[in-house]
Amino acid sequence: MTDDIAQYYQQIISALGENPEREGLKDTPLRAAKAMQFLTHGYHQSLQEIVNGAVFESQTDEMVLVKDIELYSMCEHHLLPFIGKCHIAYLPNGNVLGLSKFARIVDMYARRMQIQENLTREIAEAVQQVTQARGVAVVIEARHLCMMMRGVEKQNSSMTSSVMLGDFRANQATRQEFLTLVN
Repeated sequence: MTDDIAQYYQQIISALGENPEREGLKDTPLRAAKAMQFLTHGYHQSLQEIVNGAVFESQTDEMVLVKDIELYSMCEHHLLPFIGKCHIAYLPNGNVLGLSKFARIVDMYARRMQIQENLTREIAEAVQQVTQARGVAVVIEARHLCMMMRGVEKQNSSMTSSVMLGDFRANQATRQEFLTLVN
């Protein structure tokens, strides 16, 4: 598969008017193919594989918040990166999730071509599915190279998206506590 992708990159380089055989570009198609496979390896992972049984019984019923999980994803509209951070909170209902699993869930969904709004929802629904929490909240703040490098070229722009499930959606005080802790 890597060689097939590399051939397409070679065609793209040629179509752009460059010589894919010149010294600086000679190995670029293969490197680009490997990079794209790495940047989209989330397609080859499953939630069950990522969590790997790391859900543990707990009497904790107060909010658990994991902040500033860095993420790198690919905009499905332009195949350019968006880079940011994700904040996840949940209200346990008898189970807690191993700490590193939050970052792994973020990475699995971020390493796919998509838009930030969908990424936010996928992460929230995955945490909800795994933990059966009373509520889940996810906020992503990201900078999109498709807006910074092309089109309107706004260098200081960023986007914030949120998804609130369960008690975070139904209870304004719970939502506000989360947003205060994130900020």
